[in-house]
Amino acid sequence: MEEACAGFTRFDFCQILDATENFSEKMIIGWGGFGRVYKGQLPGGLNVAIKRADEHAAMVEVNSELQLAKLQHANVIRLLGWCIHGKERILVYEFMQNGSLDRYLCDRRKGPLLHWSRRFKIITGLTEGIVYLHKHSMFWLVHRDLKPHNVLLDCNMIPKIADFGSARALSSDVAEERTSRVVGTSGYKAPEYASRGVYSLKTYVFSFGVLVLVIISGRKNTILDKRGDTVGDLVRDAWRTWKDQRLHELVDPLLGERYEAAEITRCAQVALLCSQEDPADRPTMTDVAAMLNSENISSPMEPKQPAALIHGCADIDTTSTYVGRSSRTIDIMITSSAPVSTTVRIILDPEV
Repeated sequence: MEEACAGFTRFDFCQILDATENFSEKMIIGWGGFGRVYKGQLPGGLNVAIKRADEHAAMVEVNSELQLAKLQHANVIRLLGWCIHGKERILVYEFMQNGSLDRYLCDRRKGPLLHWSRRFKIITGLTEGIVYLHKHSMFWLVHRDLKPHNVLLDCNMIPKIADFGSARALSSDVAEERTSRVVGTSGYKAPEYASRGVYSLKTYVFSFGVLVLVIISGRKNTILDKRGDTVGDLVRDAWRTWKDQRLHELVDPLLGERYEAAEITRCAQVALLCSQEDPADRPTMTDVAAMLNSENISSPMEPKQPAALIHGCADIDTTSTYVGRSSRTIDIMITSSAPVSTTVRIILDPEV
């Protein structure tokens, strides 16, 4: 840990105790990937966020956080220093005055402060941060738990991607890895990751797509597992309103009519492209940045309809097929006016 933090301030444990009032519960401002986060004030008056690792935290989670030491971007939380004292492992970050994005999306009193221009700047800021993590940093980083709670806002409402305790580095921008320990939050996990533990940069793209839809709508994305759901109700509703040119119905009511319809349309379409079930259909974050900066998205870039739900799907008398290219499986769901639907999975190349 000390080697990974070389070049950053090493804080004395007594400084940490003073800053947090001996880790007082009233100083807790949140929970990170491997421990509690406290607000603290250093002797010079600087407010900081102090993350204290739980005793049971795996060292790999701490090391994942330490990868931040190598990251420097306006939209990525900045590590200031660290402290080791016995079993205590502590990281010190810049403090974000406006807290996490979810506090605004979930609080109807604070929600109006997130007018559309701010939401749009948050979306574009997150895009730039992820492009950096995917392309310009020293490695290809997959966050694995991108959600409103892990997007922090500074005094100017500039977004910062935070909590890298679950992050993993890839060997290349096209690499796929598999894990038996699936982490993250329901509603934001890509289908291939939630079901098979497969993750890549495209897994991050899916989470970003859902996050953008949440920012537009102020809604949560609920996964209906018992009905074979893979993307969530928000993604399906967003696709329907986009297809029927009714996106005004998706917009957070707190925005009223105070938004740019063209920007909403562009952001929603990009978000739907990002949240495609097949990772091969999702754009790269570099493509996302280009599309968000363009006035028009070319017509061929149209998101596919999400797969139908089992039992009572809204799309009657249809057959929907999803081909999972990375797993070489084909899921065929047959729905009709009858009360029973049938799902058939053909495995082309069984996993070992």
